[in-house]
This record gives sequence, C-alpha cells and structure tokens, in this order.
Amino acid sequence: MTTTHADYRLSQLDQLEAESIHIFREVAAEFEKPVLMFSGGKDSIVMLRLAEKAFYPAKIPFPVLQIDTGLDFPEVLDTRDNWVGRLGVKLVVASIDDAIAQGVVIDDGKTSRNRMQTATLLNAIEENGFTAAFGGGRRDEEKARAKERVYSHRDEFGQWDPKMQRPELWSLYNGRIHAGEHMRIFPISNWTELDIWDYIGREGIEIPDIYFSHQRRVFERDGMLMSETPLNPLRAGETVEERTVRFRTCGDISLTGCVESTASTIPEIIAEISIAKLTERGATRGDDRFSEAAMEDRKKEGYF
Repeated sequence: MTTTHADYRLSQLDQLEAESIHIFREVAAEFEKPVLMFSGGKDSIVMLRLAEKAFYPAKIPFPVLQIDTGLDFPEVLDTRDNWVGRLGVKLVVASIDDAIAQGVVIDDGKTSRNRMQTATLLNAIEENGFTAAFGGGRRDEEKARAKERVYSHRDEFGQWDPKMQRPELWSLYNGRIHAGEHMRIFPISNWTELDIWDYIGREGIEIPDIYFSHQRRVFERDGMLMSETPLNPLRAGETVEERTVRFRTCGDISLTGCVESTASTIPEIIAEISIAKLTERGATRGDDRFSEAAMEDRKKEGYF
C-alpha cells in the first residue's frame, strides 16, 4: 500500500509573505496608532497588498500617509488614488508646500524637496500622534538600510541611532517606546528587488505604468537619464532626446532617473534586473549620490 504525504513546504515567496503579514499583525496589536507610509511606488504598493491580506476580510485598521513633494509623477498619484479608493483606507497627505507655509520647513532655494520630506514627515507623525510608521525599506537597496532592524526605534526628535538598535533574536520584536518616541517598521526588510517583482507578477498587482518600457523625452545629468519636465529645467549644455526607457523606482521627478530598457512585461523586467550590477536606488536616485553616507545621514535626521 502506497502512502502519500502532502508537501507543506513553503516557497521562498510564501515565507516572505508570511513573515511580513506576521509583522503587520504584531504592530496592529501592539501599537496604539500605526500608519503606513505610502509613496505609490512598487514597494509601498506591495506593502499595501500585504496589509490587505493580513486583515482580510476586515479593512486595513490604519491610515496611509503620503509626503507630497509637489514633484511626484502623475502616473504614481493616479495609482495611489486607485488603491486607496479600492481598499477604502484613509489617506493622510502631508504637503511640503504646507510645511513651508507653516514654517516647519525652510525653503532656501538650494535644498531639494526630497530632502525636505524629513521635517514634513516628522511633523505629520507628531501632529497625528502616530506611534508606529510602516516603511518600505529593504536591506538589499542601500548600505544604511542594510543596518536596519524590522522595528527601528526613533527618539523624541524622530532620529535614528544605528548604534542603539534593539536585538531581534528569533524574530522577537521589542516595541516599547516612551512618550514622544515612535517606531519605524519595515515588513519587507528581507525582500529583494527580484522578490518584489516576483510577488507583483504572482499577485497581479497594479503598479504605475512608468515601471514598464515606454518612450520618453530625457536628458543626461550626473550619469542618469532624467525626464524632461517644467519641474526640472535644463541646465547649460543639456540636450533632450527621445529614448526607450523605464523607471526602477519612483520618487521626486527632479531627482529620479530612468534606465534605457525594452522590458515591457514583468518576466522581461525580472530577466533585466537579474543581471543588474546596481540596486535601483544606486542606479537612479540622485538624492543618494551626495555622499557615500547620504542615506545614513538622512536616516539619522529622521528620514524614511
């Protein structure tokens, strides 16, 4: 008589999904007022999908927070609105323009709006009393993010000290905070860019179409291809030409570059990034090129 055994082993993607869902549920149970930081890019959309699964059939029990730089891609904002509308979650928008008008942020004409997000974010967290903020950081993206714990403690000034992080042995998380402090939570810390794309394909997730190959008028700046837009005026010597490109990440339109690519489907994108030598941030985010420690410096100040 032949005995058959069910195979209960999970795939790598199933294990990552289970870990992330566990983190979402832990935070919802432990913290009084969490919020999900949502940019409308692929990582934050995957997080929203994971949160949807974590609490289904109930609604997601916390709002989503977007820091509006005024320099976002229209396609990203459209996708954000589609997700928020479908899930029926509350959207909190913290505008840099409003922060400037209120004196929270000083516009000196030199600092990029992307860097102005830090004070705007910290002000929004304080004003709304959020005690935990989910972020879409992954350890494979950048050296400073590789140092992050899943639960990342922020002091009463919203700042991060990489030398004072709490141990997370056996995936046990310490969420104790004092008045005025909060936690940044990173449910997809252990995912890679390839994992994200595999999951988007498996789940049939809606993402902005600028992630796929398209024709765009671009110019070269600091070794990156930037979009032609009134929000990013040309400098002396820069010329515009039309190329076939796509974006690997979505941020401030004046600092986010694209890459030449003919990848118009998810399998083609996966094949492309499988041989890429730079992460998406290193290849296309100008705000991470100010110095070797640019991201870590901003994280210490309170950045995502």
